Parts: sequence; structure tokens; C-alpha cells
Amino acid sequence: MSVAETIRAKLDEAFAPSALDVVDESHMHKGHVGARPGGETHFRVAMTAAAFEGLSRVERQRRVYDTLAEELAGPVHALALRLDAPEPPGA
Repeated sequence: MSVAETIRAKLDEAFAPSALDVVDESHMHKGHVGARPGGETHFRVAMTAAAFEGLSRVERQRRVYDTLAEELAGPVHALALRLDAPEPPGA
């Protein structure tokens, strides 16, 4: 399983998001610190999940970091996050 697939699976399981986009941006960081020849080091995640309702931006990020602790300690060098709660009906 690729790192992107692992990230997606863990986030799906932990947050049951209504929207989830995991993008490997490693190719944009070739030659930078933390980049490896095989890639899979730099990711951008956009996720919308009801689990984020009522949480601050920082608390949302902490929960994702906790969920992906193994990946962040290993292959993932950088993780950009956009974490949203669903819009309330009629908003």
C-alpha cells in the first residue's frame, strides 16, 4: 500500500469524512530537505468531517497528527492540511 493510500485509509477510518482529498506533492520538492528519490514525502490533505464540528483549527490538526503519527515519524516529511466541518443546512 502506498503512503497516500495508508493516509487515506487511516483518515477514512478515524473521521468518516464526507470529503477527502490526499495529494502527493513530493515531485514539487525534489532536492529539498526531507525529499527522497522515491517520493511519497510531501502531502496535501483536504478533508471535511462532522468529527471536526466545534473544534478549533489547532485541535483538528492535532487529531489528524495523532492519527498519522506513524507516518509523520517515518516516511512523511511535510503534511499540509485543510480541515473543515460540514456547512450547517441553510448556511
